Amino acid sequence: MKLILLGAPGAGKGTIAKLLSEVDGSVQISTGDILRGEVEAGSELGARARGYMQRGELVPDELIMEMMEGRLRRPDCAAGFLLDGFPRTIPQAEALAQLLQKLGIALDMVVNLEAPREVILERLTTRRTCENPDCQAIYNIRSKPPRVEGVCDRCGGAVVQRADESEEAITQRLETYMEKTAPLADYYLKQGLLLRVDATSSEKAVAAVRERLRSLLERSKQ
Repeated sequence: MKLILLGAPGAGKGTIAKLLSEVDGSVQISTGDILRGEVEAGSELGARARGYMQRGELVPDELIMEMMEGRLRRPDCAAGFLLDGFPRTIPQAEALAQLLQKLGIALDMVVNLEAPREVILERLTTRRTCENPDCQAIYNIRSKPPRVEGVCDRCGGAVVQRADESEEAITQRLETYMEKTAPLADYYLKQGLLLRVDATSSEKAVAAVRERLRSLLERSKQ
């Protein structure tokens, strides 16, 4: 499968991408992972990106797209990929469309994961993360707490609430999402690629995507 997963912070993009990747081995791709990988590898692209990050500036779209092209060219993407939270803006979507055309890749669909605001706030304000940069295990103090409060099950590191997951920070992130990213739903709807999915249940969301993929496959055989 070749999909884009859209959705507000806390909609479950990462969780659902992981579940979908287990269906057929499609690789989960996020710009954050690409950036970290390039920086850690000490590549020329990573060095350029590090300069922006150290200055507290956003990495330019042009550099992000160079990294994305390199990632999509890797052999593991041949079987399929899931773009987790990318693109984030209309200009990025337009640049991605040009890149996919260049690479001869056709998207199967764009999935917009939708969840009520109160569900998102509940998920994010109760989320906790291992602060060990080599672990980053995620917990939820209500549904999936660590065995020992404040201590990571995997590595023993401290489990903390991230600064961007306070209610005030989440509200700001949601406002930014509505302004810059939410318009992508209409952008892809006009292209006939959009599937809206209720993301309050990860399992049901995955089932809806798989059902649409089966429908698309059957239609292609007709």
